[in-house]
Amino acid sequence: MLPLSAPIRFGSIRAGLPAAARGQRVGLFGGSFNPAHFGHLNASRIALRRLGLDRVWWIVSPGNPLKADGRVDDFEARLKAAQAFARADHRIIVTGFEEGLPSRYTAATLAFVRCRYPLTQFVWLMGADNLSSFHRWMNWRAILQTVPVAVIDRPSCRLAALSSQAARAYRGAYVEEARAGLLAGMPPPAWCFLTGPMSAESSTRIRAHQADTLGRDRTE
Repeated sequence: MLPLSAPIRFGSIRAGLPAAARGQRVGLFGGSFNPAHFGHLNASRIALRRLGLDRVWWIVSPGNPLKADGRVDDFEARLKAAQAFARADHRIIVTGFEEGLPSRYTAATLAFVRCRYPLTQFVWLMGADNLSSFHRWMNWRAILQTVPVAVIDRPSCRLAALSSQAARAYRGAYVEEARAGLLAGMPPPAWCFLTGPMSAESSTRIRAHQADTLGRDRTE
């Protein structure tokens, strides 16, 4: 069943998706990428290796509905910067197709992707910090019912993530990390928590550093 935030039919939507083959395993990593950084690259590589993925799509969002202040850089600028950064790994495909959808909510995005590629095995990827507030996402239960989900550990986020409302609500669908390689082929709901080398980089910290540097330059 399609989530309530998704259109019933997608035939008239021309949002261009990257190519995906039947049976291919693809990780979907959504976010503002404001800006893209090594933490995104590190999390993607962990998912590629541990989940046995063929590709990871970085889905650059036009905006985050949970960030009411709307402070994100220009969409095209973020998309181009992410594409340039992702050249470090040919398995990562950067796409901005979400801008062409009538809804920016993840539940609608996943419904669209599954409609276009029903025979591809998709996994939603997100950082542990997002799991802590996942219950605030629009139709968050529909997301877990649409595709398997892999949560990638982030510094100082593990305890809050694993004790979150979403983790407790779907504890029966938890997949042990040792079986993560099977996650992409599992029927949802199914989710796992991936540990590994972590990066302390964050888009918020990078923007703060850039703002601080710009401020010093203006006063010197």
